[in-house]
Amino acid sequence: MTMSRRLLLQFAVLATTLAALCGTASAQQAKEVTFAHQDMLVPLRLVMESGEVEKATGYKINWRMFAGGGDVIRAMASGDVQMGETGSSPLTAAASQGQDIKLFWISADIANAEALVARNASGINSMKDLAGKKVATPFVSTAHYQLMAGMKMDGVDARSVNVMNMRPPEIAAAWERGDIDATFIWDPVLSKIKSTGKTIATSGSIGARGAPTFEGIVVNAKWAAANEAFMVAFVKALNRANEEYKATGKSWTPDSPQTKAMAKWTKADPKDVGPAMALYSFPTMAEQVSPTWLGGGAAKAMANTAAFLKEQGRVQEVKPDYSAYVTTAYVEKAMGK
Repeated sequence: MTMSRRLLLQFAVLATTLAALCGTASAQQAKEVTFAHQDMLVPLRLVMESGEVEKATGYKINWRMFAGGGDVIRAMASGDVQMGETGSSPLTAAASQGQDIKLFWISADIANAEALVARNASGINSMKDLAGKKVATPFVSTAHYQLMAGMKMDGVDARSVNVMNMRPPEIAAAWERGDIDATFIWDPVLSKIKSTGKTIATSGSIGARGAPTFEGIVVNAKWAAANEAFMVAFVKALNRANEEYKATGKSWTPDSPQTKAMAKWTKADPKDVGPAMALYSFPTMAEQVSPTWLGGGAAKAMANTAAFLKEQGRVQEVKPDYSAYVTTAYVEKAMGK
């Protein structure tokens, strides 16, 4: 064999080896996903702690914590994050801007899990007393949406209120310092401030008047379509965690492993976990695909939220139909339909 032929053969072997290595790397990369989570006390934390999805699928899940839904949505828009949990308000803002995402799971009906709390001795006893006060909330969150909706319902001019954009940890610190008069926020911060404050309104009371909100899990649409088996396994795990909470949640103590897992992933005080979770409602798989949620209700709630966000100058356009940003496909496949 001539030198040139030997060199050509060596190059061919090298090229084949490199191609195989690249293929392996691509396959490994394809089996990795980054999930943006927040600090709400929902059964998803049990899935995060158990590692059950990783074991069932072989995927590596990078769990990254974010301070608010707006941050989650921005991270997904950048391409750094494929999946995440966010409230209905940030979700609607993203959909209104045409972001390629799908809502595939309602992690919680917020019900009474978010609230407007005024500091004791602040002189605030109703929405109308907010005029001239400092009120903190994370902007574009469900809490922000309901704060603004509640003020509008009660005839409070938003321009008369100093509404301040703060993330949950910043709100906790500002409350401790006495820098704010009130806040519309969720747990674990909510539990911490209730002892020195008065609840003026809740997400449930405002939702009942026409501004319902929810927490959802969203995914990049193209990524989800290319990773269907993972999506179905993830939904099954979410439902398993919901069922565990419904079956045993009332018996959890601060020392229960479930409570410790919830506290670990949210930084909540274990003694606050049970009372805080009781304020939410967690839809079953059948309820997920019903007209109340993914089967129509979520898209309707998004449309109403979008109209409000446009009125507030938070979005430029309201889509004629938000159902394109909601899917029942993965829940239905998990149900065997």
